[in-house]
Amino acid sequence: MTTFREETAMSDLANGHMRNHNEYTWRLPTPPRINVPPPTLATDMPGLVIGGGSGEEVDMGFLKDMDLEGIVQRNTLMDWAYERRRQAQMILPWLYLGPMVAAKDKAFLQREGITMVLAIRAQANSMMGAVQAAGEVCMEVATVEAASFDRLTPQFGETARIINLHIARVRQRALEQTGQPALGKVLIFCESGNEKSAAVAAAYLMETLSNIDHVQAMQVCQAQRFCVNFDDTLKNMLRSYWDILGARRSVATSAAQIPQHNGANTPTTTKSKRRIELTRDDGDMDMDDGVYESDALRFAGRDIAPFLDRRV
Repeated sequence: MTTFREETAMSDLANGHMRNHNEYTWRLPTPPRINVPPPTLATDMPGLVIGGGSGEEVDMGFLKDMDLEGIVQRNTLMDWAYERRRQAQMILPWLYLGPMVAAKDKAFLQREGITMVLAIRAQANSMMGAVQAAGEVCMEVATVEAASFDRLTPQFGETARIINLHIARVRQRALEQTGQPALGKVLIFCESGNEKSAAVAAAYLMETLSNIDHVQAMQVCQAQRFCVNFDDTLKNMLRSYWDILGARRSVATSAAQIPQHNGANTPTTTKSKRRIELTRDDGDMDMDDGVYESDALRFAGRDIAPFLDRRV
């Protein structure tokens, strides 16, 4: 049995051009959510390998000799306590993350061998108590002012430079004084140790470690300090900075692949420009047999010409 389906045009319906109100939304467009799996027993944490970023001011190759295996393999959920939010945790052997109260703890700074604190604060006169207390114990104190999260992204590169310069400076000073290298330690802190300072620590991981993107960097920070809070704003900031790092590294890789020639041995292929007097007679070129040399080579051996000159 054959059935026929009658097609109806939208114009045939009385309300065919109308759409239901629930199909519209008045919410501002937002980027897609970034899912960061928490550190659980089933999550495989990424391995930490020191990688060379692009365009560092200081040679940090000595960090590649450090064994970072097993730093984040231990599950934090098994021994994490609520009171640990007031303490600082080690993210890397030379990088700690914690709240403002940890920077005030002189006993902690001396026990862990913290040589510099990096304060991430909203304005220049905030957290002065922690800065002054850390200055009495640590070799250096640095501050970065960011009134909002948006103003923190342009300073990710500067914070990484500050940390690396200090680590290299401590190593060089120890070599000059004792002949043995020493590893400096930097504590990054903000008021809570869970937002701005955590974003700076994650950005440093992306810039220092090899093949660690924004999601893995947040995972590493959360595995060591479980109370960090990466909201959607911070997640998108770190994703944007990861794109910037990828572009920088691509440019650096392309530049490194270009062969560098010595000025004396570089072949010169650029033709010199003709002088103006040599171009005046271009319209009166002398053609011996009426055919250009290049045209004679192209049409040699052909039975017919490309055109016929019909004369009446």
